[in-house]
Formats: sequence, C-alpha cells, structure tokens
Amino acid sequence: MSEAPPVQPAGGDAYFEHDADVGVIGRGATVEEAFEDAARATFAIMADPASLMAEEAVTVEFEEADLEIALVRWLNALIAAAREHGLALARFWVERDGVRWRGGARGEPWRRGADRGVEVKGATLTMLSVKQTDTGWEARCVVDV
Repeated sequence: MSEAPPVQPAGGDAYFEHDADVGVIGRGATVEEAFEDAARATFAIMADPASLMAEEAVTVEFEEADLEIALVRWLNALIAAAREHGLALARFWVERDGVRWRGGARGEPWRRGADRGVEVKGATLTMLSVKQTDTGWEARCVVDV
C-alpha cells in the first residue's frame, strides 16, 4: 500500500491521509522544532491557533532516549495538561538535554464560541516516525480523534 502525499492546508500545518484518525506531521530545522510543529498541528485539529490568546501556560517534563517515543510522550503530555487546565493551546516550545525533555505551551481557557473542531484524545504509535530529511527534521504519528 503506498502512502498518500501530505495535505498542506493554507495555515502551514501538514497532515497525511489515514483510514481512521488523523496523521500529523511536524517539520523543523531541529528535532525540537519538528516536535513544536507537530504539537501545533495536533492542537490545530481542535481549535484555530490564530484565534487563541497566549494567556496561560503549562509545562511538561519527561525523560526519553528514543526520539519516536519522545514524540508520543510530548504530545500526550500536552494533551493531558490542556485537559487538566481546561486550555486550548496554540504556542509551543520544547528543549532537550540528552534524554531530559522540558517544554510547554501557551493558550487560553476554552470559551463559548471557540472553534473546537475535533477532539484529539491522544497520540499513538501508529505510523510513528522521527527522522532527519534533506531539508531538516520530520516528526509524524497518528493521533486518535
């Protein structure tokens, strides 16, 4: 079975077709930038990031040596933090020191009238890939919606 070409909407977030759920792609010059981009793509499924204010922040920390598993842990930690604090997240940052990852996001409380889109329940190991390409890094996985 051949992989469908990525879909690139006007906002710059990238997705790929999948029979169920949604595949997200993050790209960047570094692994960290690719993870931040994957987080933006994940949360853009739920709400338009351009419509959100960066009023409140959450932080996440974890240890993981495997880059692919780190992507899933990063996305799931953000999803959990957003749920715990009732936030729609839009701006992301992550840094790593060896196997230690620390990052966070800013957003605003869910509000009446916010475009919720489709809820993302979590990142999965399906089609999981973090790799260096000719143009930088690419981080992808399927998220459960």
